[in-house]
Amino acid sequence: MTRSLQAVAYRRPSVLETAAGGQRLGLETSRGATPSGVADHPRFFSGFLTSPQVAAAGLLAVADVAAARYYQPQLRASLDPVVTGNGDRLRFESFSGCGGVYARLDVLAGGLDGDEVGRGTTNVDVNNPLREALSRIGSDDPLHLRVGPEEMAVTTLDGPVVEKKVPLPDRWLRGFAEAQVVAAGFDLRAELPAAEAVRFLRSLPRSGGRGAAAPRWVVPAGRVLRPTTRPVPGAVCLPGPERLIALQRVLRHATALRVYGPSVGADGAAAAGAWEAVLPGMRLTLTLSPDASRGFSGEGGVLEALATGGHGAGEEESADDGSTAPADDTELVSMLLAWEPRIDVADLALSSGLPPERVRAALVRLGTSGRVGYDTAEAAYFHRELPYDAERVERHNPRLRSARALVAAGAVRLDGALGTVTAEDGHVHRVRDDAGVLSCSCLWWARYRGGRGPCKHALAVRMVRRGAAPQAGRAEHGAPVGGADLNTARIDGDL
Repeated sequence: MTRSLQAVAYRRPSVLETAAGGQRLGLETSRGATPSGVADHPRFFSGFLTSPQVAAAGLLAVADVAAARYYQPQLRASLDPVVTGNGDRLRFESFSGCGGVYARLDVLAGGLDGDEVGRGTTNVDVNNPLREALSRIGSDDPLHLRVGPEEMAVTTLDGPVVEKKVPLPDRWLRGFAEAQVVAAGFDLRAELPAAEAVRFLRSLPRSGGRGAAAPRWVVPAGRVLRPTTRPVPGAVCLPGPERLIALQRVLRHATALRVYGPSVGADGAAAAGAWEAVLPGMRLTLTLSPDASRGFSGEGGVLEALATGGHGAGEEESADDGSTAPADDTELVSMLLAWEPRIDVADLALSSGLPPERVRAALVRLGTSGRVGYDTAEAAYFHRELPYDAERVERHNPRLRSARALVAAGAVRLDGALGTVTAEDGHVHRVRDDAGVLSCSCLWWARYRGGRGPCKHALAVRMVRRGAAPQAGRAEHGAPVGGADLNTARIDGDL
């Protein structure tokens, strides 16, 4: 697993202070992206929270996920959440240290009372003293929220700086990219009223058992959820139910619980799902990976987009109208984004002059670098810019590197719907194209049947079909063409 240290600098620690007329919650921001460019400490909001206790509980839930590892819990994690100002709302996002749980608190317009919400994305400091203070909020006294430095601090050139060095696993960054691809395939499956939501969530185990447990399934029955032993139509997978524990923070404030998931496959394979607590003026959503023992970074949902013109991929594909796509489409659409809380595909199509289907494809590719997220409650993308090197999502994806190496070595031969990939060690793999769906004769495909994205051989064939010509020296970072097969490797779920 690749890790690095990222410096996160703040003017001062975030703090909850008692002031005349109530309490003041100051959340300090780090370096981030804004409409006017990169800013050291952007300011997104100053005003009151309409439901202080609910907001405090929601922030703590997001911080709980950032500090947790649900798989191998003895290893601690601590990453500062990401905050995005979308003009009418604030979004706080985090991933668990194991990469298997994505948390997002959306504080909507109804939850804010103050200045206009700014636009941009950065880290926000949530330290231990602040967590303790937030947990003690026990009344509905007015709570003033400031996201970003005070005006006085903005004009101070030599103010104090609090700097953290935090471990930043590459799978955490890849998880942001994968989670939006997965969530875009979800539909609303159930909505539970408050009392039933409390009963159901409190019935779940608080800790996972030993070893890999079979995934649980639940099926809507009226306004309740019933357990089922198999994935019947309409069922929702609940892998590692103990990973929903962060929802306990907001249970007493929830007015409903909404459950989202994909259509159940014929093979009955475990699937991801999203669990949304509806709160006064806000929403808290936890999205779970299909397996508690692996994170979203191993799902492979972004590989197709990265291999065929995603961020930094470098290939272009000829479009029907003679323009180049998808690389040009992605760049054009990215220039039109302005931290919208809800990206309207029709409006983007009108502004860009592209057909809606090409706009949607560009949004998927922008999601591979974390530049857009997906809101299941509104079934729409939203704009953000992660404060990290987005190219690492591609650079540290082993299957993509291996596929590029195969193409660079000229190991792919096409014959109609059949592709033949010859590895350096002489092993031959057959890749078949059935109406755009690729299957392969390799062990990876036999094990997962596409459930974790395409294998490196299918990726290589896709790249060649879409015009990626073999180029000398194209193999990146010494990725092997044959020999040790990365498709069958497993490094804590990263592949």
